[in-house]
Amino acid sequence: MREYLVVFLVAAAVTYLLTVVAREIAVRTGAVAKVRDRDVHDEPIPYLGGLAMLGGLFGAFLVARELPFLSTSAPWVFEDALSVLVAGALVCAVGVIDDIFELDALTKFGGQVLAVGVLVYSGIQFRYFYYANGEQFSLDLAQGALLTAFLVVATVNAVNFIDGLDGLAAGVIGISAVAFFLFAYTLSYANDVTRATTSALLSAALAGACAGFLAHNLHPARLFMGDSGSMLLGLVLSATAITLTTQFGPGDLTKGAGGGRSSMLPVLLPAALPVLILIVPLADLVLAVVRRTWARRSPFAPDKQHLHHRLLEIGHSQGRAVLIMWLWAGLIAFSTVFASLYTGVAVWIGVAVAFVVTVALTFVLPVVQRPGKVGTEGPDAEPSGTL
Repeated sequence: MREYLVVFLVAAAVTYLLTVVAREIAVRTGAVAKVRDRDVHDEPIPYLGGLAMLGGLFGAFLVARELPFLSTSAPWVFEDALSVLVAGALVCAVGVIDDIFELDALTKFGGQVLAVGVLVYSGIQFRYFYYANGEQFSLDLAQGALLTAFLVVATVNAVNFIDGLDGLAAGVIGISAVAFFLFAYTLSYANDVTRATTSALLSAALAGACAGFLAHNLHPARLFMGDSGSMLLGLVLSATAITLTTQFGPGDLTKGAGGGRSSMLPVLLPAALPVLILIVPLADLVLAVVRRTWARRSPFAPDKQHLHHRLLEIGHSQGRAVLIMWLWAGLIAFSTVFASLYTGVAVWIGVAVAFVVTVALTFVLPVVQRPGKVGTEGPDAEPSGTL
């Protein structure tokens, strides 16, 4: 656990330092978010935060290879991690080009598919699932590749859709990465298998990169992650979950944290975990596609009706809207992880209490505390946010 903490801190520190460099590159190349009608920022803000986070991920990877425990792990731990980072670098490069020259949606989609191809070529794809009785359901290469592509591309675009307020996307993905790290590490510990896994390594590094970037991206943001960051985060998170399905056999991961059989078959969960963790941005993605298609517009046509915009409309300030979205992300992510690892009434009571508190903060707080009475956080303030 201590070495994973080092990985987290290195990723955070490198990202924090490189953010200054990324901002300078963005200014010099013209990668700047102009003020548009659908945005909530009121002055141009540089992009390219993804470059800083990519540097943080690679920095954490290089340090991890030299740590006493992780350096002695199986070769595939770092081989798979490097493959994910290479795919991440590819999709980040596509995002950088888009941040500078504004690529069309089809070209960006092609870059995402190409990055998935790197993952599949490296062996990072769904291959099989296990039933609770230990029987195996195998996928052929084409089925596994298609399922992998669907999950990764959906996650990449879901993260891109919620990147609309200062600190929103980085916070949601950081929370999700912490939840997945706890899932991967606790599952390994409970089943007495190696704690050195690609999924734990990458999730710790991803959480650190998000934390380091948030120092520059919280309201008022000095830098946006842009497509280079949102696509990078989505790919790394989804690929991290996929690696957990390829590194253990059917008899390895059958126990929950309490020692008995877990409430859900753990080896099945990585397929669903990115979807469950990102259910809020994925719901936003689906609603946006339905809304725009119903209006006979392109599903990729931007608008100002995302979930975070709705929170602003009902009376939340920008900072509070981001916090609410973080709470929903944390509720879903940690509830999913705890329910998969632990059994008992206490788990469900805790989930229920957290749900009630989150709902109350979402819908009751704007009524109890009318906007405009909290200083700079009211509607008369001048908000700033990401795309």
